[in-house]
Amino acid sequence: MLGSRTVPLLVEAGHEVTGVARTPAKAEQLRSAGATPVQADLFDATAVVRAVKGHEMVCNLATHIPPVSKAARPRAMAENDRIRREVSRHLVDAALAAGARRYLQESIVFTYADHGKQWIFEDSLIDAPPYMRSALEAEGQARRFTESGADGVVLRFGMFYGPGSSHTKVMVDAARWRLGAVLGDKHGFFSMVHVDDAAGAVVAALSVPAGTYNIAEDEPLTRADQLAALAAAVGVRRLWAPPRFVVALGGSAARALTRSQRVSNRRFKHESGWAPRYPSVREGWPAVVAALGVGAGRHF
Repeated sequence: MLGSRTVPLLVEAGHEVTGVARTPAKAEQLRSAGATPVQADLFDATAVVRAVKGHEMVCNLATHIPPVSKAARPRAMAENDRIRREVSRHLVDAALAAGARRYLQESIVFTYADHGKQWIFEDSLIDAPPYMRSALEAEGQARRFTESGADGVVLRFGMFYGPGSSHTKVMVDAARWRLGAVLGDKHGFFSMVHVDDAAGAVVAALSVPAGTYNIAEDEPLTRADQLAALAAAVGVRRLWAPPRFVVALGGSAARALTRSQRVSNRRFKHESGWAPRYPSVREGWPAVVAALGVGAGRHF
């Protein structure tokens, strides 16, 4: 989701970009975007050192997020946890060995505690459930890079949405049947970011001071307002939120998404000059639905 959109922007900005490709198709995608593909097992520390050698900046955007249909399985996040723990360590070691001056680590806002209606800033209380603690470990690797005297940057992203996302397609398809794939109290806030805006933030982050930054829309909406925005985008009158027992079925992963998180992007905007093209899902959902080419939903 993120890397495929970030690479063309980096090339357009004048950077020489190398990207790790795990399949021939991904390698060709990188070449088409103007980047140089390299095959490397990110779990192999020696291979990572070879891939990173000669680079000035390293961006760790690697993830393995399971589809919605598999998200509730006990081991669904195991591969993603391993990436966060092992790959981040390998990349920081390699970046230090290469003498790189900047390391950027993708992270998430969902580690924040429930803050009700209060705005959440980078120093707000963290309360990470077990399956999200690996994200904090990855953030620690970026801080280790900073402690070496270089610039480590952590970007805590809101929930991605946009064309090409299987999760987004599930949400839009459900909305056409008047079902809202949103968990939690309707008055609670939930912070999202369009994936194109997230990619732009990665490029902008190459020039900000070392530290941690929230990357989210300007105006996080309550879940009720989000459902209304998505309903309007697909052409139905209203969406029905799932019953409470669905949260229980989803386990800890689902429960973490029920928190109220009104995340502020103010610090990053001030330091980088970045601004989201889609200030909220009110503007974002119509663009996504149009890009997906879906028609209006069923009316009852």
